[in-house]
Amino acid sequence: MARPGDRLLSSVIRRDWRWVFLVTTAVVGTTCALLIPNALAKAVDMALAGTLDAPTVLWLLTVTGTEIAVDTASIVVAAGLTSRATAWLRHRVAHHLLRLGHPAPFAAGDGVSRLTGDSAIAGGFAVLLVNLGITVVSSAGAVVALALLDWRLAVVFLASVPFGLLLVRTHMRLTADDVLAYQQVSGDLAARLLDAVGGLRTIAASGTAEQEATRVLRPLPDLAAAGIGMWRTQARMIWRAGLLVPTVQLSVLTAAGFGVVAGRISVGSMLAVLGYTALAMGIVGQLSQLTTLERTRASGTRLAEVLDSPAPAHGELVLPAGAGDLDIRGVYDVDLHVPAGTFLAVVGRSGSGKSTLASAIGGLSTPARGQVLLDGVPLSDLTSGSLHAAVGVAFERPALLGGTVADSVGYGIAVEDALVRAACEAAQVHDVVVRLPDGYATPMADTPLSGGEAQRLGLARAIVRDPRVLVLDDATASLDTVTESKVDQAIDSALPGRTRVVVTHRAATATRADVVVWMEDGHVRGTGTHDDLWQHPDYRSVFTGGDA
Repeated sequence: MARPGDRLLSSVIRRDWRWVFLVTTAVVGTTCALLIPNALAKAVDMALAGTLDAPTVLWLLTVTGTEIAVDTASIVVAAGLTSRATAWLRHRVAHHLLRLGHPAPFAAGDGVSRLTGDSAIAGGFAVLLVNLGITVVSSAGAVVALALLDWRLAVVFLASVPFGLLLVRTHMRLTADDVLAYQQVSGDLAARLLDAVGGLRTIAASGTAEQEATRVLRPLPDLAAAGIGMWRTQARMIWRAGLLVPTVQLSVLTAAGFGVVAGRISVGSMLAVLGYTALAMGIVGQLSQLTTLERTRASGTRLAEVLDSPAPAHGELVLPAGAGDLDIRGVYDVDLHVPAGTFLAVVGRSGSGKSTLASAIGGLSTPARGQVLLDGVPLSDLTSGSLHAAVGVAFERPALLGGTVADSVGYGIAVEDALVRAACEAAQVHDVVVRLPDGYATPMADTPLSGGEAQRLGLARAIVRDPRVLVLDDATASLDTVTESKVDQAIDSALPGRTRVVVTHRAATATRADVVVWMEDGHVRGTGTHDDLWQHPDYRSVFTGGDA
């Protein structure tokens, strides 16, 4: 049955024609493998007759040496093919993961698992497919060779084929679900572990190491069940194959023995019969490779899930001059015109959809319905560069990328040192930076920051772009109210007249806003000034946590 990832795996083969070299070496190696039993049989018959000559020995050595040489070459070609395919898959997946925006549909650890482990497994698809294909061709060639020796041998062998096919089909059917489940649970474990590693200081400070370990390891029973299922299927197939292979070999050799007695087959040809029977049963011996095939298809499915996830759409328009007017039309039931210079607060309980709305306004995600317009142009019609130059976004937990503090603030753009400093001053983090060993040149890896300091650096990164619209997704949540007020005043001074969209859980921030959007269960419960909405008990409970 076809899977979503099969098309992606097919593209792995189509994009790199070097697999032809692998097929060529494999065909030559298979040809030699089919010639060796016959050459060995001829040499034995001649030795028994006392007529063994140099050409016969030389031929045997030639085909044997050629098989060894091409097998070695195949290893080199296969390694190169796999590494290039893996690199290509990782590039595609990494690029798409970065384009998916915020909030990301995949947990960080799960994304890393797909990028590393699944890409490496899927990258070996071409090599695996060639090896399995050559095994089938080799088996078919061996059956033909048996028929050329004595058609009765081929008939005896072919009687076992239905049992072999049933064995292979059953193995693949039983393995498929367990393999996919195993890799999905592995990704879940990786996501939980990465979250825990990122919060080690918090875990240590709160004394919740035992609880966190329990949370991280909670999927282990599911992982064990999938793993046991895989190995149980593998064990069942192995012992069945262990019975089938010698039974078939014994049957064919018995038929060959009758042929020797009847004078149809020589003594030396018995060795050829044994060799060809082993080659013909090669597909049964590849059951472990069939498990690998299912793992590869499962990995392809997981990668396809990433690549098929819709990323925010970007157009080809350059934003014309404007002051920062926002029009929100039908996005999560929001219809609102936000004039340039407006301070818009988005409030609501956790999970109410505040960040989702902010992500759409910031152009980080494409809403399922409706659209956001900036100065009359839909965000989806703007080029990526034009959008990100006009809209600055800061988060509650910013990822501070870049080699130094200055690089992190100016990440993604070329900016003068003076502007970096001015942005940090506006974000109230300049005094923190200058106390570092090398100031703005201090490596980020050597920069210990509290949650509030990291937030302010993320805010400086948004300010330094001089955007028309500034979106703050709980970007000052770790600041005390006094510092937050100072930041607001500094932003007003640094970016006068700019449109601001602020996701907040603080009543003091909502009080300063011109307009408040009140979110609840993914929908707008109300809009207006904070004072007007405050008359509603449910609105008050958003900030008080009760039913005031």
